[in-house]
Amino acid sequence: MIVTTTPSVEGRSITAYRGIVTGEAILGANIFRDLFAGIRDIVGGRSAAYEEELGKARRTALAEMEERAAELGATAVVGVDLDYEVINNMLMVSASGTAVVLA
Repeated sequence: MIVTTTPSVEGRSITAYRGIVTGEAILGANIFRDLFAGIRDIVGGRSAAYEEELGKARRTALAEMEERAAELGATAVVGVDLDYEVINNMLMVSASGTAVVLA
């Protein structure tokens, strides 16, 4: 499945729109505690453990979005947007886009 932030796929035409699809992943407070406990991983102001968890959450949200698009019969998701929100000491990563069928 093609997943892109652009509104179209170069060289391919969109033949059908299947709707908006989303995927979410939430990092709980215990993950933050574990991440900050490993503060010794910080080099130059960056925490490898924290970045790894964020990457995992992003991949999970995108995979969930792709799965929902596939259930709708889509062959691509265009206009993808990633958002990061903090809610009650939890970090939510959400991915959204438009499921489409490409020619």
